Amino acid sequence: MLYGYLPVLIFLGIAIALGVVLLALGLILGGGRKDDEKLSPYECGFEPFEDSRIKFDVRYYLVAILFIIFDLEIAFLFPWAVSLDAIGAFGIIAMAVFLTVLVVGFVYEWKKGALEWD
Repeated sequence: MLYGYLPVLIFLGIAIALGVVLLALGLILGGGRKDDEKLSPYECGFEPFEDSRIKFDVRYYLVAILFIIFDLEIAFLFPWAVSLDAIGAFGIIAMAVFLTVLVVGFVYEWKKGALEWD
């Protein structure tokens, strides 16, 4: 019964050992020399413009969530296209309804201005 778990345990053992070895090599070979430049905060190669604890505009999160939602919905198109022969006309109608809802939602968000940064 436990014999099926042996490959998983071997894989976990190798992964943990490799992680420990690589961390140890980094500490040994890296020297750990830290100067002020290496410890300074950094924003895309520039010095930070403001305090790092400022509040973000909610539109940033809205666009991120919308991207995730629409991206995940589009991911449903691949399995549908692969199984198109098996699902027949019912599958095509169901996907047409799904895509209609997707397009209506996208147009609604576009018209509401949720995708604009101004």
